[in-house]
Amino acid sequence: MSYRDFSYPEVTTQFGLSEGSADLLPGVPELAASPALRSFLGMNLTLANLINTEKARSELLVAPVLSELWGHGGGRINLFSGIEFPADPAAQLTGYVDFLIGQGPQLPRVSAPVVVIFEAKRDNIAEGYGQCIAAMIGAQRFNMRAGNTVSTIYGCVTTGINWKFLRLEGNQLTFDLSEYSIQQPDRLLGLLAHMAGLPPAPAVAA
Repeated sequence: MSYRDFSYPEVTTQFGLSEGSADLLPGVPELAASPALRSFLGMNLTLANLINTEKARSELLVAPVLSELWGHGGGRINLFSGIEFPADPAAQLTGYVDFLIGQGPQLPRVSAPVVVIFEAKRDNIAEGYGQCIAAMIGAQRFNMRAGNTVSTIYGCVTTGINWKFLRLEGNQLTFDLSEYSIQQPDRLLGLLAHMAGLPPAPAVAA
């Protein structure tokens, strides 16, 4: 069994989570996307829709946003794609994650995971909740075992176009009330930067 075998809401019962919904990230400032990212997304949004596969959306929409986030991190965050993450095999919290963001410099290994991201299956975000929540629990246990001072784990299920965020603090799981669009890259980058623990970007003078 792996992350992808967990389903929602069964996973919350299995691991004793309480659930709720809230505006997870009120007042988080935007982070300006580079002209290169805007151009790339503008050119490839139509192409990703026409190809209409998870791989295309991952390569053409999700990865470019996360790569830009990594660049903004300036060595303070690490990014992994398609990595095996055996957080707690005894609890079946193991398997591959589509993307994982951690705190600290880029290393060949996961060190302090804070955000796990999964691509939605069949364009259905809700179908991705089970595996995402399982990996969030895995990240939480990984950090506890490693002695990392990470109290909050974020998760995301995305179609590439729409992004839905979740938060795990202790045994409290919270779903964001909103979904966010790839067509608002400044908003997405700001939210992801906050989740990754990056300081807000300085305001641009008028």
